[in-house]
Amino acid sequence: MRIAIVGCGAIGGYVGVKLALAGEQVTFLARGANLEAIRSRGVRLILGDGTELVARNVSATADYRAAGPQDLVILAVKAHQVEAVAASLPGLFGADTAVVTMQNGIPYWYFHRHPGPFEGRSVTSVDPSGLCARQIPPGRVIGCVVYPASVLEAPGIIRHIEGDRFPLGELDGTASSRVQAIAACFTRAGFQAPVLENIRAEIWLKLWGNMTFNPISALTRATLSDICQYPPTRALAAAMMAEAQTVAGKLGITFRVPIERRIAGAERVGKHKTSMLQDLEAGRTLEIDALLGSVLELARLTETPVPTLEAVHALTMLLARPLQARLLQAGA
Repeated sequence: MRIAIVGCGAIGGYVGVKLALAGEQVTFLARGANLEAIRSRGVRLILGDGTELVARNVSATADYRAAGPQDLVILAVKAHQVEAVAASLPGLFGADTAVVTMQNGIPYWYFHRHPGPFEGRSVTSVDPSGLCARQIPPGRVIGCVVYPASVLEAPGIIRHIEGDRFPLGELDGTASSRVQAIAACFTRAGFQAPVLENIRAEIWLKLWGNMTFNPISALTRATLSDICQYPPTRALAAAMMAEAQTVAGKLGITFRVPIERRIAGAERVGKHKTSMLQDLEAGRTLEIDALLGSVLELARLTETPVPTLEAVHALTMLLARPLQARLLQAGA
């Protein structure tokens, strides 16, 4: 299968190495030092036991049209980075190209083929101009939830921390031939890739933790166990989750685990810094809109009061303002 990986970061690199070593024809869309590293040395994956896997039989380019039409495009950039690459993605599309979206949070396509009064509506907090929906038509999309954790240690070098599960699902819940073929491809590469009837429910389950612990962690500089073992922040996390659960419930979503069990699961992870805290410390853009802004948008749509989420969102946006100003100035 011809597979383009858009973004050779922690997840894109991990997925791309495993697919390439399983015999798929992988092309990385990358730039800068990452692009040069892939071209010269391939992509190196360091597993938890210290084993190193190197995929040298891969292509790498910054030119989407030069890569040409693919059977599958894996969109492995963060949610706030999708708009920047959206206009280039059609260069990778053939008549039947599918796009697996690997972003955290509520995706721009959430209401495509979604039964109910909001069917077809765009999620403007993550796609304010509608560019993503125009350039990456939802009809091409296969939803995906990313559970593995990995880090980009250096250009072209990925360290896998834990996990191998990538649930997949058609937006209309069907077990189509294309989603089954993609799941089989992922399985051959050593991943768990169950095909789900309701990919949105799985998106909410992961989002439940991300939208809670990421902003609290960034605001307090605390790890997961710190947050969960301090009663006031544990109670704050529970209040945020309860509000989100009400919003999701109005959209037909049922969580398969109770709030306290979800918090206990985060506590067991230990002294782990969330991705938002890591981004803050590294001076990178914070992933606020997809994780919190989108939930507030859905709360407004469903006329659901979410005062705790609104307060945490306001504080996190204020936290990000000087960082965003520095990034804009650096890009000017």
